[in-house]
Amino acid sequence: MIGVTGVLNRIQELQGQLGLTPVNPAPGATGTVGTATTTGAGGNVSFASALATATGQGGGMRLNNQASGQDVVDAAKKYLGTPYVFGSTDPDKGLDCSALVQRAYSDLGIKLPRLSHQQAKAGEPVANLAQAKPGDILAFDSPVDHVAIYLGDNKMIAAPKPGDHVKIQSVYEKPTHIRRVVSDFSAVAGGQNVAAVRPASLQGTGSLAGVPYADMFVKAGNRYGVSPKLLAAVAKVESGYDPQAVSKAGAQGLMQLMPSTARGLGVKNSFDPEQAINGGAKLLARNLREFKSLPLALAAYNAGGGAVHRYGGIPPFSETQAYVPKVQKALAALGG
Repeated sequence: MIGVTGVLNRIQELQGQLGLTPVNPAPGATGTVGTATTTGAGGNVSFASALATATGQGGGMRLNNQASGQDVVDAAKKYLGTPYVFGSTDPDKGLDCSALVQRAYSDLGIKLPRLSHQQAKAGEPVANLAQAKPGDILAFDSPVDHVAIYLGDNKMIAAPKPGDHVKIQSVYEKPTHIRRVVSDFSAVAGGQNVAAVRPASLQGTGSLAGVPYADMFVKAGNRYGVSPKLLAAVAKVESGYDPQAVSKAGAQGLMQLMPSTARGLGVKNSFDPEQAINGGAKLLARNLREFKSLPLALAAYNAGGGAVHRYGGIPPFSETQAYVPKVQKALAALGG
């Protein structure tokens, strides 16, 4: 039978062919943590989920390291007051305990299994409550029949029981399992631009309040490892947040993708905001990895990577020379 390392090696081979971000290495193996997905007949499939299925481990690995625990807490707090409804995953109708946990992580682009006993195996174990951090999953009883999200200071957010609602409460008994699914993100870009290209999970997303499509920027940013604030700044300069914008050169949509570029990014409809934002995030992530500089990554977004290489820096095009500082100014206005 093929082992975990063998499965990961095969997945990494497929990822290289498809241009996807590597998934977690097996214990003792080398590799980069990520949340790569591919599309099959059934829609988007997480490589992490595929690996868990292939190895029968049901989620015993870190699923994502590009969001922070505080992001998880903030996502969960959006559901405070939601009624407890057993079996429901629709917050408009109600949520049960594991649905709340799954929903909070899902809002950050992180896939978790549905049931509490499965969530008690997700991510990595934490030894005890003293070592727990905000965003960790607390599981209770044996077999596990309840889960919550730790807030710190012996507090948690949970959907407790029928007749109750999502609320903050004290950790009333010792958890039987504590699991950490997210951890700090380490940017690969160097120099003075590192802070600007890190996901907003380490910068806070409060300044995106009131920005159109803010949730989509956050989700795409965490998925591709790009600051949501940077995505929002690019969209503001490119289209003024107009999903139907078309430039004189033929660039389309919120992120102003040329049709050929959009096709290469897997974007079928540049006028669809979510597809456009994901395409823009994928392109910016690629540029940041290649050029390891925010100004050069932005210049490549505007003029193409070939032009940046050809001129050895920001090309001497008036549009590009003006574009880079515009986006940096918009990013600064968002607190990036």
